[in-house]
Amino acid sequence: MFRMETEVDRERRRLLHSRLRASNTAASPILRELRGTPDEREVPLHVWVLDDSDDLAGGLVGHTWAGWLHITYLWVDERHRGAGLGSRLMSTAEHLAVQDRACRSARLETWDFQAPEFYRRLGYEVVCVIPDYPPGITEYTLTKRLG
Repeated sequence: MFRMETEVDRERRRLLHSRLRASNTAASPILRELRGTPDEREVPLHVWVLDDSDDLAGGLVGHTWAGWLHITYLWVDERHRGAGLGSRLMSTAEHLAVQDRACRSARLETWDFQAPEFYRRLGYEVVCVIPDYPPGITEYTLTKRLG
């Protein structure tokens, strides 16, 4: 007999994560090799652009893990768009990921109304398209080989 519960439980979440991690490590020789190495941890990578008044003009937030750069957020203030700041943020993050963290690839997600063409121009390729996520919007996952 089983009982289902739906409340948020942080302790059970930690236990579930621990058990899933152990199962994945046991099932994957690649993950077993990764355990205990510096690449095992997600390491934050942030790049900021400040204007003459030290106001935020743009930024990139991501992390590196297992030889990959994952770009979570990229934003440039409307007043500064078209000046190449987005490209500079991306190239700086990619450079840091390759030079300082030995990353070989990058990935990101974007919506159809955001910047899929911008990322394509930077050499990213669409590897996944999810229509209606959320309803009425298409989400793209893009990747790029670095270095």
